[in-house]
Amino acid sequence: MFVIDLTDMDPFFEKNLLQTRRQFFGDNGMRLGGVALASMMASRDVAQAGSSMHPGLPALPHFAGKAKAVIYLHMNGGPSQLDTWDHKPNLHKQFNKDLPKDFLGNRITTMTSGQGRFPVAPSKFKFTQHGECGRWVSELLPHTAGIVDDIAVVKAVHSNAINHDPACTFVMTGSEVPGKPSMGSWISYGLGAETEDLPAFVALTPNFPKGSNAQALFSRMWGPGFLPGRNSGVVLRSGNDPVLHLENPPGVDRQDRRSMLDALGKLNQRGFEKFGDPDIQTRISQYEMAFRMQASVPELTDLSREKESTLGLYGERVKTPGSFASSALLARRLVEKGVRVVQIMHRGWDSHGNLPTELGNQCLDTDQACAGLLKDLKQRGMLDETLVIWGGNLGELFIRKAS
Repeated sequence: MFVIDLTDMDPFFEKNLLQTRRQFFGDNGMRLGGVALASMMASRDVAQAGSSMHPGLPALPHFAGKAKAVIYLHMNGGPSQLDTWDHKPNLHKQFNKDLPKDFLGNRITTMTSGQGRFPVAPSKFKFTQHGECGRWVSELLPHTAGIVDDIAVVKAVHSNAINHDPACTFVMTGSEVPGKPSMGSWISYGLGAETEDLPAFVALTPNFPKGSNAQALFSRMWGPGFLPGRNSGVVLRSGNDPVLHLENPPGVDRQDRRSMLDALGKLNQRGFEKFGDPDIQTRISQYEMAFRMQASVPELTDLSREKESTLGLYGERVKTPGSFASSALLARRLVEKGVRVVQIMHRGWDSHGNLPTELGNQCLDTDQACAGLLKDLKQRGMLDETLVIWGGNLGELFIRKAS
């Protein structure tokens, strides 16, 4: 029962007390729900995943997981599996023979709808066997070929999408229709992260070779969908300045910034207690994370303490800010510091014309760094607890464009 003393009522205070029925039940219902939830949580002897900055859901994971972090190397645009991993030697016997039109069914795109015939086109690249497993690998991936015994190649993946945007959306969110949370957002939502000074989920968008056919990247690829905004991936820009406006302006020191954020946090907390808007909590946590990143990001991106032997694993471009090699090393440093998910999105893999040059450049830009990342993780004892995924959004048919 709620009792309100109306004696000596201030008109301004009286106005604030006027509520519609919807506001009354909305405000007090959420307060009572919070009390009930706190009571239930206190009675459950459950260890909560994640840190105080990035708490996960209680009672997760359901069992002790082996992997502590995920690094997803997304080759955006559709790397040709026929020219990298899917060795099909018998296609050479079918070269230039017509593929029956009914083989494609209704999966004809605007790029092939005007073709009079669909001639078979095998890969132009040489495949050789590597490792104790005898894995067939294209000559485009000489460095990755050296670590095939440490990886698993999944060749049973199927996609319904024939266009890049829905295919990427499906790979990242599990649905071709935008609006669902990304993979990294789900993981950070459920498991949180161990870091206190960096985001739980980081997205990197490195540079790619000039002349490559690049497909667009969309924020939904690292977005939270219907999950809280704090579970969104934080994008670190390519180049010398990964986070804009990271430094305090002239005349404002770190203590000034701390005092300002503390005062702002109190005001935002009062707003949350009054309205119950979860976006206010997201704003509070984002301000706090931005403050902590002012100190953590410069140290994160400083590669001067890395051994030359480690830098050599990733290739000569590792010291170039914004390169794929630099991003791969940054991914290792991020998971080493407790970040749960790192997503590297490398563009330029939509090769249609001049395939040998374009695909060759893409592989040259990424091959050594991908292999170097796994070698680096392995030598640090981190490969057993880091899930590294390499993949794209589409495959290629063994036909060539012809008039």
